Amino acid sequence: MATWQKLAWLSLVLGLFWILEGYYALVKFRYNKWKHAKTNFILLGFVMFINLVFGLLTGGLFLWLNNSQFGLLQIIDLPIWVELILALMVLDLIAQYFVHFLLHKIKWMWRLHLIHHTDTHVDATTGTRHHPFDFVIRESFALIAVIIMGMPVAFYLFYRILSVFFTYFTHANIKLPKNMDRVLSYVFVTPDMHKFHHHFQLPWTDRNFGNMLSIWDRIFGTFVYEKTENIRYGIDILADENSDNIRYQLGIPFNRSIKTKN
Repeated sequence: MATWQKLAWLSLVLGLFWILEGYYALVKFRYNKWKHAKTNFILLGFVMFINLVFGLLTGGLFLWLNNSQFGLLQIIDLPIWVELILALMVLDLIAQYFVHFLLHKIKWMWRLHLIHHTDTHVDATTGTRHHPFDFVIRESFALIAVIIMGMPVAFYLFYRILSVFFTYFTHANIKLPKNMDRVLSYVFVTPDMHKFHHHFQLPWTDRNFGNMLSIWDRIFGTFVYEKTENIRYGIDILADENSDNIRYQLGIPFNRSIKTKN
């Protein structure tokens, strides 16, 4: 998938949820939406550049997989739809849930990931809010999952399409009917479910690590679902007033005055 195609899909999905936030908001924020988005869009620019570099690596990786016939999907013979589901599940487990868990539990990784949690106005643009080095780690784990499965490039592209959708869907400041959100959360990550992860204090900060499938949080005991009215965004070890200061945000991992939990 060309970079412009990725950007077009990202813009379409982000734009959709940006509009829906104006009509079905979960939280009535009083903030300058464009000023807030500017910080997250700058971080998105870094992410897109890294994505371009990894696109070249990924292309070479799929050529090698095709020639070597390496990976689990190369040694089993299942219907293609079953192989697709397995590939998506492994990608979601390794490249989303597992790496996200590590980003919270390993000190130097947590310092990189802090930027994602400093956002005090979680909306659709928060899905783009990642430190460049944080994103490099995520992309590396995605490639590990690709190698383990030996999946065709079409499976990986389908995963990417779904991942972008869920990223903006779960971060969007939208309010689904409570019963709908709860029922969907038995299988998928929903907007309400993911908002608990952005609460400013433990233990909720260390819950709901999933991106697409909620089953991993349920299986590994990291699932939580309470009242969204009790959520306060941000992170308790950093001052809220620097949430939209891009220079400060990029320097967080290297700022030794910030004392982390690990």
